[in-house]
Amino acid sequence: MTQSVVVQVGQCGNQVGCRFWDLALREHAAVNKKGIYDEALSSFFRNVDTRSGDNGPDICKGKICSLKARALLIDMEEGVVNEILQGPLRDVFDSKQLITDVSGSGNNWAVGHKIYGCQYRENIVEKLRKTAEHCDCLQCFFIIHSMGGGTGSGLGTFVLNLLEEEFPEVYRFVTSVYPSGEDDVITSPYNSVLAMKELNEHADCVLPIENESLFEIVNKIHQMINSGKLGSTVKQNSLVTSSAGNAKTLQEKPFDAMNNIVANLLLNLTSSSRFEGSLNMDLNEISMNLVPFPRLHYLVSSLTPLYTLADVNVPSRRLDQMFSDAFSRDHQLIQADPKHSLYLACALLVRGNVQVSDLRRNIERLKPSLHFVSWNQEGWKTGLCSVPPVGHSHSLLALANNTCVKPTFIELKDRFMKLYKKKAHLHHYLQIDGMEQSCFSEAISSLSDLIEEYNELDVTKGGPRIDPSRLKIAV
Repeated sequence: MTQSVVVQVGQCGNQVGCRFWDLALREHAAVNKKGIYDEALSSFFRNVDTRSGDNGPDICKGKICSLKARALLIDMEEGVVNEILQGPLRDVFDSKQLITDVSGSGNNWAVGHKIYGCQYRENIVEKLRKTAEHCDCLQCFFIIHSMGGGTGSGLGTFVLNLLEEEFPEVYRFVTSVYPSGEDDVITSPYNSVLAMKELNEHADCVLPIENESLFEIVNKIHQMINSGKLGSTVKQNSLVTSSAGNAKTLQEKPFDAMNNIVANLLLNLTSSSRFEGSLNMDLNEISMNLVPFPRLHYLVSSLTPLYTLADVNVPSRRLDQMFSDAFSRDHQLIQADPKHSLYLACALLVRGNVQVSDLRRNIERLKPSLHFVSWNQEGWKTGLCSVPPVGHSHSLLALANNTCVKPTFIELKDRFMKLYKKKAHLHHYLQIDGMEQSCFSEAISSLSDLIEEYNELDVTKGGPRIDPSRLKIAV
């Protein structure tokens, strides 16, 4: 089995990370009834003998002593990290996994990237190396951050660059939460576009998440509960947005439900590398099969079911319906329309008692309604993990490399240009050492190039299917 390390940066990154670790423990507890440290647990957790303090040796087999998350928690404000350390998850982390400051990045990418990046560089590298040393076979780094704030966007992308320098062979998956149009951070378009340049150049895969999509999903679920459509007794732990059954006894925060959706996305994404299955899919296979061009590595994710459960008083959704849902806009974590855009490739990660024949049948059923690029008509990657999520009989995560991400980037560019044309708030960035106006022009140029690459692909949509000419080999 391989191991993965989670690096959560900034307020949003740490709040999502907190939900992820909570749900991961809950998922493993449901499967691992005997409390034995096994390969599945080792993918995200160490088993440490803490009788001699936190520095005790790792125990590879036998009973669970003390589980420690393979994680690094970074935030330039102490609030969220302190909250985690005072909460029920405090024993999963130790002080050697934390990097905090007190003053924050003031919603300024340059402060996070240039000032804190330089200041904490050695400390971050040392802690990353220590975490990596505890892994037998380190496969992947997950970075969780937001694009709108200063620490998440600035220091988050600085860490991404460090990972490429220090661990060039290890895959870098980035979960990026994009701000909404009504974002309360005025400078978020600057921060997002400056961060996009780094994501373009240094990430292997990016899973863009939009706050608006998460908000809509949470609202829909609450409406369905209140309208009684989910039956009279909805079991709370059947909801992807729910914290029921977790370690938290405190009152749920407004963002918890939204963060739970992102945490579930990561759980489903990594299920194949944690549990057995008839068709296991490694994380490196996702990048290998879904990213035909290095810069076009933005994957649209959709998750289903979001609320249905076998023991809720509605008939469990037929398997075929689950596949249809995964291709509907209601289940996507970004506001986009892949069905009417161009697919470069698509992955289906299924969990639970599902057969390969079910997968094939549904792919054949859905294929005619989806537009794939002419040179990759069979661009499907599938994974089957036999362990379903807690409380569900099966689930599906669809990852689409699709040109439908383009409108998100165009909107971001437009919001950036509105500020940039007036040079609004620019002086806050330019007074930081190492930050010049060329950083802005390079960032917007990088984003424009990305949009143009998607445009060039979109032009080919709907054209005749032409098989590429093959090399003629002289005999």
